[in-house]
Amino acid sequence: MKTVAQYVDFLESKGFKLQEDAIGFIHYGKQYTKATDELTNTAIELTLKSQKEFDGSYYISLLETLVKSKISTRGAAIRFIKERKLMAI
Repeated sequence: MKTVAQYVDFLESKGFKLQEDAIGFIHYGKQYTKATDELTNTAIELTLKSQKEFDGSYYISLLETLVKSKISTRGAAIRFIKERKLMAI
């Protein structure tokens, strides 16, 4: 499992260059929701897939929803999103 910093580095190696304010927002969201690295990384991934760019408000909303729903793994998050038809993935 990658830390959030490792995941951001991985994204950058794949061509997704996140701005410093987006990276700050990612860390703020993780602390604000008390999410795990896995859940935070999943919220980043799903935000990028859905929005085609990093959208801070979408990311925070998604992360809050996952945490409030007691989702703890990437697989459970994807099932949750698909079951509720929250995005096409």
